[in-house]
Amino acid sequence: MQEQDKDQFSFINEKIKKKPMNKKRLLLQAGFVFGMAILFGIVSSLTFAYFRPRFEAALYPEQPPVVTIPNDTAADTVGPETETADIQPAPPPVSETAEMPETGTADTEIPPVPAESEIEIEDFQDLQNKLYAVGREANRFVVTVTGVRSDTDWFNNPYERKGQTSGIIIADNGQELLILTERRELLDVEEIYVTFLNEMEVQAVLKKYDGNTGIAVLSVPRSSLDEATLNAIAVAQLGNSLMIPQGMIAIAVGSPLGTNYSILTGTITSTTNSVSTIDSNYTVFTTDIVGSSNGSGAIINAAGEVVGLIMQDYGSVGNRVTLTAISISELKALISMLSNDQDIPYIGLELSTVTNDIANEYEIPKGTYIKEVVMDSPAMAAGLQSGDVVTRMAGETILTVDSYESTLLSLEPGERVEVVVQRQGIDGYEEITCTVPVSVLQW
Repeated sequence: MQEQDKDQFSFINEKIKKKPMNKKRLLLQAGFVFGMAILFGIVSSLTFAYFRPRFEAALYPEQPPVVTIPNDTAADTVGPETETADIQPAPPPVSETAEMPETGTADTEIPPVPAESEIEIEDFQDLQNKLYAVGREANRFVVTVTGVRSDTDWFNNPYERKGQTSGIIIADNGQELLILTERRELLDVEEIYVTFLNEMEVQAVLKKYDGNTGIAVLSVPRSSLDEATLNAIAVAQLGNSLMIPQGMIAIAVGSPLGTNYSILTGTITSTTNSVSTIDSNYTVFTTDIVGSSNGSGAIINAAGEVVGLIMQDYGSVGNRVTLTAISISELKALISMLSNDQDIPYIGLELSTVTNDIANEYEIPKGTYIKEVVMDSPAMAAGLQSGDVVTRMAGETILTVDSYESTLLSLEPGERVEVVVQRQGIDGYEEITCTVPVSVLQW
């Protein structure tokens, strides 16, 4: 019986032989895995190389280089030769009948005084040609700024409305061109375009603007300009306008007549006028240059340096036919901040300096006198009043409007600053401290 069972299940005891190894197939599989590994590595490398700069740009955005515009001082206008040269008094005139001392030589004859040469028309024309040559060279840093906004007509048909003004190239930080202009033609615009001297037009963006003066800085990517345009343009040199004399030759460039790249010549007729604006005062130059009430651009000197920014809004209403300009030296701090994408601090005071004469005559404390507090400003909310005299701000002594502005520009919007004022009461002036939130003037 047992033998019968063994025969019946004999297949269970069969020896199973392993299938022989297929070396060709194994090599193919190994080659496939190796190839896929190489392909994966290549794809990974390309993907990493493609996305890495984008991730880095998103996580660590590259900051443009800082634009530095040094402030001017009155001493900067004195040349080295003037500072070091010995100034000798002129010798007294010698009378023709005076006896000359004996020198043991032949008598010395006094040479006749040459007659004054007359100025011919050709000389005047030659001077004009030279001035216009300076203006044409300055046109390299002049641009036309166009703001485009959408509007509808009476029949509800959409159309584009354009406003134009001029601008000047003030900096090239290697990544972008920075252009100084006025914001009045850029209000509520949807697109901004800049046209250069060679008529190349590119799109620009508004970097920052100052709601007080109305100046703005635009940014144009350097990569959007071709080589011909980069060779055709130039960066303006901002001169020192703190010691400009009355009667100095002035050249108006930009669009002083309302037309692009027009050039006008004349002289500075007054340098003593000033305008009181919010949180600052500025010197206004008047000229005898007849321009447009909508004129814009810059006043340059005979060396081609920008010394004033044409801003007709600060001129006298009765003399709008002549061009007026704000001293460029007094705007340099604002221009530097706007160029570096910084907001201009604002608290909302119109001020004047209490001089020694005013302090003695009217018995007012030394400092800056508040002529007006701007409606709904941070200063009004903090309780500052007209008639107060600011003597300290942010721990700094305030004696002039310049020191007030310098201290204010060192603050950050959103910061709270302590302003110490002298306020007149029944028993004389008393000290009051107000905490003012620093803001940004928007319009």
